[in-house]
Amino acid sequence: MAEPLRHRALGLTDEKVLEMYRYMVLTRALDERMWLLNRAGKIPFVISCQGQEAAQAGAGFALDRERDWLCPYYRDLCLVLIWGHTARTELLAAFAKAEDPNSGGRQMPGHYGDRKLRILTGSSPVGTQIPHAVGVALAAKMRGENTVCYVSFGEGTSNQGDFHEALNFAGVHRLPVIFFCENNRYAISVPEQKQLACANVADRAPGYGFEGVIVDGMDALEVYRAVKQAADKARAGGGPTLIEAKTYRLAPHSSDDDDRTYRSREEVEEARRGDGIARMKAYLMDAGLLDEAEDEQLRQRIRAEIDEATEYAERAPYADPATLTRYVYAEEGWADGR
Repeated sequence: MAEPLRHRALGLTDEKVLEMYRYMVLTRALDERMWLLNRAGKIPFVISCQGQEAAQAGAGFALDRERDWLCPYYRDLCLVLIWGHTARTELLAAFAKAEDPNSGGRQMPGHYGDRKLRILTGSSPVGTQIPHAVGVALAAKMRGENTVCYVSFGEGTSNQGDFHEALNFAGVHRLPVIFFCENNRYAISVPEQKQLACANVADRAPGYGFEGVIVDGMDALEVYRAVKQAADKARAGGGPTLIEAKTYRLAPHSSDDDDRTYRSREEVEEARRGDGIARMKAYLMDAGLLDEAEDEQLRQRIRAEIDEATEYAERAPYADPATLTRYVYAEEGWADGR
């Protein structure tokens, strides 16, 4: 048996840990479908999260989907699916269709946003979401709300000025924010040893007056534990935490990248052997919660879900060209609430 049913010790039911696994498998299958659509010339761009699903699933299940805020970065497909988006909504975004809830078909894929779900709209310059997350956390503290703001980014982004200014402000004001670094070892083509003078991104946290935590980002349950502890501390007034999840980006940086120019196939295959989805499957099977037949049934249902979502998104209408400037320039009637 799985030693000793770690998920139960963490407060996760059998149903919850199986749901966590389902989201991880759904994310991988959806990501792979978008790559196929890109290579077929049907969608223009893919920014992949393959290899980072376990970190996102652990974090997503540790937060409160009814009150917490997300400030995700462009690889957080699994996280936004957990938060309420679907294969259909993300394929609508990939096809740039009008029903895309992130931007109405106006933004590149991976630019998540949904006001009703408390997903802060992202932008293309990396790191801009980090000070915005601190602003959300400040507002929550000023209003007396029991809310945590979660913001994620890659290790390359931790070298941006936005990161350092945001951590400093959050530390000074003891804000309820979780800084979550998904360290996938490459800032596009630059390996982490050429990005950081310190050993870990988490080492920077004490300089801003709060805790830095390092977790195995390929272990969803370990990530869940760390993020749950950070969220509980933030709600109790203990201030921010910087969590560094050590992951590995299994796919190229994007559909426009050739990662063979900066890393070997042997390195990627070695990382693939530690893939978080395979590790979670092994855990569930060892715990007696899943067998091969059930896993195949799950994957068949997910394939059918993605097939339906692909067909719907491909047929859906584009935005009316007359709305091109909406959300860019003020429109008549907005000032009086119409």
